[in-house]
Amino acid sequence: MSGNGSQKKQGFPKQVRLRKQSEFDRVFGGNVYAADDVLVMNACWNDVGRPRIGLSVSRRVGNAVVRNRWKRLIREAFRTQQSDLPRGLDMVVRPRRGAIPDFRNIQSSIRSLAERIVSKLPESRS
Repeated sequence: MSGNGSQKKQGFPKQVRLRKQSEFDRVFGGNVYAADDVLVMNACWNDVGRPRIGLSVSRRVGNAVVRNRWKRLIREAFRTQQSDLPRGLDMVVRPRRGAIPDFRNIQSSIRSLAERIVSKLPESRS
């Protein structure tokens, strides 16, 4: 690890993750989603004031190696652009069946799906 002080540490702390089943249920219960060729995203507003993400990568996507690759790429795409995503948005993201795990495609997909979902969500953030 280099001691370069100019790099800002960007981790993936607990505050930006959906961790409880009740949080996932709230997002899925809102019935607001968007999809493209790469990802499917469900979302709802939160009262935390920052975007948070949860992952749902089923066995249908592939073996453990493939599923873990999807999860790493989705987390990294979220981490690198979380400051550009809408504040106060809880998202559950899952790969589209048959999609190829490619970082650039995942990154652009998260951004565009978040924008599409915000236009579908009611304005009240409760």
